[in-house]
Amino acid sequence: MRLDITTPFTRVLRTEDAVHVRGEDSSGAFGILQGHADFLTVLAISVLTWRDGRGCEHYVAVRGGMLSVRDGSSVSVATPEAIAGEDLRRLEADVLTRFQRQLDEERAAHTAAQRLHLAAIRQIMRLLRPEPGHAPRVG
Repeated sequence: MRLDITTPFTRVLRTEDAVHVRGEDSSGAFGILQGHADFLTVLAISVLTWRDGRGCEHYVAVRGGMLSVRDGSSVSVATPEAIAGEDLRRLEADVLTRFQRQLDEERAAHTAAQRLHLAAIRQIMRLLRPEPGHAPRVG
């Protein structure tokens, strides 16, 4: 099976020798073998595992993304960030922790930006709303 893992800036992995791919989405872990039905899912921050024809396992930490299976012979992963490594424990301990921390920081920044946006809209509405007892100016 062909396995491609790409980020917006680079191709992290391309192999024609993947026998088994294991990923994780919000429903849990899943496996893909040759002949799998077409499939599309949103990956969780996780370590994607794949086994080659010699039976060796390889690991790629992914910061979420999309995984698709086409024609039962091609698995593609598009992710914002991916780091390949042979040490599963290090990837799980260091990389996934960093990915999760970055996601939490992005969510906090997004929430703060939304609060600022809402505060600005409220202030505009206060300025546009006529004061009680004063007729709106026409003119």
